[in-house]
Amino acid sequence: MSLAFDRAGSGPALVLLHGLGHRRQGWTAVLDLLTPHREVIAVDLPGHGESPPLRLAGRSPARALADDVLAFLGEQGLGRPHLAGNSLGGMLALALAARGHAASVTALSPAGFAAHPYQVSYARAVFTGARLAGRGIAPLVPRLSRSATGRALLYGLMVTRPAQVSPGQARGDVAGFVAAGDAMRTVFGAPEPFTAAIGAGVPVTIAWGTRDRILPRSSARLARRRLPGARFVPLPGCGHVPMTDDPALVAKVLLEGSGERDPSPADSGERHPHPRPQR
Repeated sequence: MSLAFDRAGSGPALVLLHGLGHRRQGWTAVLDLLTPHREVIAVDLPGHGESPPLRLAGRSPARALADDVLAFLGEQGLGRPHLAGNSLGGMLALALAARGHAASVTALSPAGFAAHPYQVSYARAVFTGARLAGRGIAPLVPRLSRSATGRALLYGLMVTRPAQVSPGQARGDVAGFVAAGDAMRTVFGAPEPFTAAIGAGVPVTIAWGTRDRILPRSSARLARRRLPGARFVPLPGCGHVPMTDDPALVAKVLLEGSGERDPSPADSGERHPHPRPQR
């Protein structure tokens, strides 16, 4: 499967995997802080953005997604890159690390650590409601996206600082979220916990927004128990999708997680243009 992606920057390869219903442009706020230090590959997961639909072919949703991302890494000549992901993307990054395909993994509020069954039902209800609302207010999205108040309505429980999301990204995110409905239903139809072991030689960083309204603190505590060797980092004031809430902090965590210590992403110097989407 050929997935849509953007590739820019120089240095060790860092692959970015977005969350359920999102798209690769969700990483835009941190790209210019990463590309002076890393070759960044931001990918649209199957069934999301500009990538082909998610096809299970007898596999579980989590397995199918991980297999397709692994095939993409092979197509791009990326043997064991650094992996990072948010929510579903965080769980996929951890799964690929457990399978031996990551130099390091950084997961931002990763899925797969529901401490109680109702947490999965709650997340399903939030995502389903947001998708249906997005369809219903589609004619109003251009107007809503132009104000911070309108963007707060559009992003609901996902971010804590909607004013920092650009109008253009807001419009694209809502359209992408609605279009990813089939993939969302498929993933929620067979949710899986993350219980695999990751080799001791693979550095693991887990970062969690202190104001995450989708995956609560009990999920973070469960992740700590299942991944005792991981480094856990709080993201103060950040929500479930933290990249626009605090780009400098998220970039710092991603750089540290993929091997760089004490980076200063806010003073990164030269900026790299974003390339056109590729397939």
